[in-house]
Amino acid sequence: MKNKYILWGLLLLGLSEPALAVPSFARQTGQDCAACHIGSYGPQLTPYGMKFKMGGYTESDGKEGHIPLSAMLVQSFTNTKKDQTEDAAPHFKTNNNASLQEVSVFVAGRFTDNIGAFSQITWSEPDRKTTMDNFDLRLVKPMQIAGNDTIFGISLNNNPTIQDPFNTTPGWKFPYIGSELAPTPAATQIIGELGTQVLGATAYTLYDNHWYAELGGYQSLSKNILNKMNIDPADKISGTSPYWRVAYFNDMHKSAYSVGLFGLSTHILPGREAGPTDKYTDIGVDGSYQFLGTREHVMTVDGSYIHENRKLDATAPSKINGFVNRLDLSTSYHYDKTYGLTAGFFDIRGNADDVLYNTTEADFGSANGSPNSRGYTLQADWTPLGKENSWGAPFANMRLAVQYTGYTKFNGAKNNYDGYGRNASDNNTLYTSVWFAL
Repeated sequence: MKNKYILWGLLLLGLSEPALAVPSFARQTGQDCAACHIGSYGPQLTPYGMKFKMGGYTESDGKEGHIPLSAMLVQSFTNTKKDQTEDAAPHFKTNNNASLQEVSVFVAGRFTDNIGAFSQITWSEPDRKTTMDNFDLRLVKPMQIAGNDTIFGISLNNNPTIQDPFNTTPGWKFPYIGSELAPTPAATQIIGELGTQVLGATAYTLYDNHWYAELGGYQSLSKNILNKMNIDPADKISGTSPYWRVAYFNDMHKSAYSVGLFGLSTHILPGREAGPTDKYTDIGVDGSYQFLGTREHVMTVDGSYIHENRKLDATAPSKINGFVNRLDLSTSYHYDKTYGLTAGFFDIRGNADDVLYNTTEADFGSANGSPNSRGYTLQADWTPLGKENSWGAPFANMRLAVQYTGYTKFNGAKNNYDGYGRNASDNNTLYTSVWFAL
């Protein structure tokens, strides 16, 4: 019975709250989307948007009757330089795939002066099913400490870093949307892989509008609950995985910056309910800078470096000790809250492991067992709808984007990385999207 009540609670959140870049927030605050989001579209946040999130999504224009309901649709097209060996996904081809990538329903916003939320239920054509997506329920209490504004809050969420207010952690870093139908590097870090599989609570504070700290923990949802939410269960966490975050944030109105540290430690039971575990410890350093000026010309720089240490006692005959490091850098320019250019660079490095990095799978495997991958992502976007004076505001929002991802190394090599003659550049991906929100 207890699991049944938890499930209904999560489903109600999904039907009465939303994800992050949603127009219901704009209707609630009386602000246009450009007030919270760089380039009039999420999820990249302005300083105002960061404070709105840390404040529990509760800020309001004081008017009653706002309905915290939004919806989103993403139509996309994916082309890779060389056809994949097999179909990109069931019901798709080896290349040149159009996809209704995402249809989401959100209920996001303020419930009381101290409670707000954002959650999302999503149907996607690649998966062909409807699932519970990200959610973040918050309880906040503003107060004064030593004469300084202070916020204390608690976040109940299902994805470590999805509750983070900055634009640098795995939950919200660039690229904010990308293809689900193109090959990607084999190496991942656990801090970005637990989403929708877990339930966690974190307590946080923002002191003097500068100092941010957060501490909490995550546990795996039961297979029964995950199945009822249409989510395929992954490997289970043993016990509780602690998560922590500290940052310094400075909003100077015409510019803003942040620097911080964050981390997660977890023990995973691969394919079993008990026994030896694989131990992962992720520690990241991040920073961001925004030039806002008069909001006509806006420039941003974001970066993070995450080191993951692994002790794989349960994944024999894999190497017991290992690591994966990942560097992400991005910079963007937006003009008149409408036209945007963003460039990103990523570099993934780790120790070689023939078991983890699959030496037999064409397109995705590594002939030398190495996870090392490097590349860049370029994006140009146009946001004609979403500003204060645009048609249909604040209900109609639209962004059109063209994105190109290039690889100079993929799974350990530039050429013939999989042992079947595929080169890193064969995975270069052209991705276009039309993104609607209302």
